[in-house]
Amino acid sequence: MTSVQSDIFDDLEENKRKDFRQSHEPLAARLRPRTIDEFIGQDHILGPGSALRKDLEKGHCSSMIFWGPPGVGKTTLAEIFANAVSAKVERLSAVTSGVKEIRAAIEKAERHLANGFRTVLFVDEVHRFNKAQQDAFLPYIENGTIIFIGATTENPSFELNSAILSRARVYVLKALSRPDLERIIMRAALSPVGLLKDNIVFEEGALGAIADMSGGDGRRALNILELAAGMAGVNDQKQKIITLRLLGSIGSEKIARYDKKGDDYYDLISAFHKSVRGSSPQAALYWYARIVAGGGDPLYVARRLVAIASEDIGSADPQAMGVVLSAWDCYERVGRAEGERAIAEAAVYCAIAPKSNAVYVAWNSVLDFVKNNPDYDVPIYLRNAPTKLMEKMGYHQGYRYAHDEPGAYAAGECFLPAEIRNMQWYVPSDRGYEQFVQKKMKYLHDRDVASPVKRYPQDFNGVYGQNSGSDGYNGGQNGR
Repeated sequence: MTSVQSDIFDDLEENKRKDFRQSHEPLAARLRPRTIDEFIGQDHILGPGSALRKDLEKGHCSSMIFWGPPGVGKTTLAEIFANAVSAKVERLSAVTSGVKEIRAAIEKAERHLANGFRTVLFVDEVHRFNKAQQDAFLPYIENGTIIFIGATTENPSFELNSAILSRARVYVLKALSRPDLERIIMRAALSPVGLLKDNIVFEEGALGAIADMSGGDGRRALNILELAAGMAGVNDQKQKIITLRLLGSIGSEKIARYDKKGDDYYDLISAFHKSVRGSSPQAALYWYARIVAGGGDPLYVARRLVAIASEDIGSADPQAMGVVLSAWDCYERVGRAEGERAIAEAAVYCAIAPKSNAVYVAWNSVLDFVKNNPDYDVPIYLRNAPTKLMEKMGYHQGYRYAHDEPGAYAAGECFLPAEIRNMQWYVPSDRGYEQFVQKKMKYLHDRDVASPVKRYPQDFNGVYGQNSGSDGYNGGQNGR
């Protein structure tokens, strides 16, 4: 059998398998759209006049990545594009395929090309392929052997090689809206290849309930509908009535869309952090509840609160760190039920707490300064002198011991190298406890000015926040 005959035989066998499958396929598979006009949702990339829609109408197809949650049409769009350009479709799933399957798909694509057919190579869950497996596609994308379409639920920026991304356009698909889901459900209920023969009637509110239960996933919506139709009772008019009570028996709670390693996970954590930073206890509790209800680890939220306490609250409320650590400790001591509540209390506390990122800014600024400037010597008077030789060299001489000074403060002293003595990285805010820090720093500065003993007398002009020194000091704004 020649390669051409083999391909024809494969196509005939595939058609037979399709005919058999169609009578046994789940509802979602039977209702899969075949054309763009049947496709529901994703108007932001497929609406009239959009670039992607124009490509379809012109029969153009380039390599691309579809990124979005499950059940929003990634695979369906790949099939529609393949049909639009009259291309053969080769499918791979990164979950079950390896190098052997990749080679076989490429060989078929090369045969298709030799016979005058283009090939769309659709790779589902493409993010699961490692770097070497992803690199295997590159030569064939470049020489036109394949039109590469990948589908992923993960952020391509993190999961796909830059070489793949540079050769493919990325389209973001969104979770389906409630109206879109209701249209999908009704189409299934009225379609001859769907559930038309079941003569389905929805109790008031039941259609919307299925949409809400599906969490933006069209496939899940159709699975729920199919299950409900199979369980529904038949009335005198031979109608199957789908009721809210029936849907409640299928699943009284909607399944939270949450993947511990997926983008939903990071989106929820991001929303939580921003809500606490934005001083919204209501939003902080909501996003925390979403994380917990979706199977997330409350201690991850506790760890994020520790970061918030140092990054966003800082010295505006030094107690915030202790509150968060106590909540963490409570979770580990008494268990999940009470522990979740303790973390919720800490989240509310942090949301309400005054905010200051002055320490966060100062720390990043001084790190950057140290990395990009010389390592200045420790002033000799600040060095220890554990040996006689070091004493003779002047180590420690002139150091003023703070506890021997009035108020335990050596007014006029300097603890930075001379070259950078006027640098100030930490500038307290006027919020929370930092108001008192600000007053204390002004008080100490005033004492420096008034002190008859000064390490560098020329550096003090008597005005807090300004300085006559010329070593990079700018009123406490360095590093901002």
